[in-house]
Amino acid sequence: MSRSLLQPIGQKRLTNVAVVRLKKHGLRFEIACYKNKVLSWRSGVEKDLDEVLQSQTVYSNVSKGVLAKSKDLIAAFGTDDQSKICLEIMEKGELQVAGKERDSQLSSQFRDIATIIMEKTINPQTNRPYPISMIERFMHEIHFAVDPNQNSKKQALEVIREIQKHFPIRRCPMRLRLVVPEKSASALQEKLDSWGADIKSKEQSEKQLHIACEIEPGAFRECDSFVRSLSGWVEILSISAHAEGETQVDQQEELDEPRPRLAKATTNSIDQLATEIQRQDLSASTRVIDEGRSTTARAAKNRCSTCDATFEDASLYREHFKSEWHKHNLRRKTRQLHPLSAEECLADMDSGDYKADLGNYSF
Repeated sequence: MSRSLLQPIGQKRLTNVAVVRLKKHGLRFEIACYKNKVLSWRSGVEKDLDEVLQSQTVYSNVSKGVLAKSKDLIAAFGTDDQSKICLEIMEKGELQVAGKERDSQLSSQFRDIATIIMEKTINPQTNRPYPISMIERFMHEIHFAVDPNQNSKKQALEVIREIQKHFPIRRCPMRLRLVVPEKSASALQEKLDSWGADIKSKEQSEKQLHIACEIEPGAFRECDSFVRSLSGWVEILSISAHAEGETQVDQQEELDEPRPRLAKATTNSIDQLATEIQRQDLSASTRVIDEGRSTTARAAKNRCSTCDATFEDASLYREHFKSEWHKHNLRRKTRQLHPLSAEECLADMDSGDYKADLGNYSF
């Protein structure tokens, strides 16, 4: 009877776990955790450490089941209290992940970087953003590899500079309103010309000059300092200014027009891709004009009263209710505010956190 209670000889313990490892004083210490719980604990979602740890035991090698020696714990941590040591390892240790998990994380970060690039860049010929599928192809063409230890925004800015060497792409200009004393108008105009700013409007009121313009993000710091030196101020209207209607163009282009496969990253393939981009931009612009005429001719069947917008296609109408545009207007509706267009909604959401993002606009 006693022999039937023994565990199988071939059983491997502590193999299907997440391992957090910390090296200290030349020694390696590990703890066994439940998968997908470590990140939840570090982000503050999970509060109970017992729900994260499989056991409050410190190992020198989890996969082999080798426990850490008490004298090593005292030498490295100054105590042999397993609970306190586990807590320190959880906070400072490195999470060891399997190959598939690592690939999943890299793939997710790759997509995040591509999304940031799409939001911060435009096609200089159409002043509209590229679809994310095209951005990902650019990244593959330049053989970009994700660094999991670096911030996604920092990597995105580096990738933009590299893509600009091979493909027609540039940073989205910032849309600003500059207010300066009327006597400083000529000095400001000279600076705007040197920065290559695109002036949208000029107004004068109470001996002050109001200028709405679009400027490259790299010149923002210099512009802000110069305007302040003239006893004026700068108001950010939009962090990423681009032509209207870019979302519909991108979605329709991805749905209707299949992308040809890219060849290996050679000089010829890059030239072919650049030619393809120009052709697709022309066809997309023509399609937008045709779609606008047909939409005007036919009455829209689907209308969102919250956003005061109409959708001819039922699938786009359903997807609209999941968008940030609709959610933002819902919040405004509860406060009895009028709805915003998609462009105004983007500017309204960006204006809330632009201060935290300004550090990324200096090349």
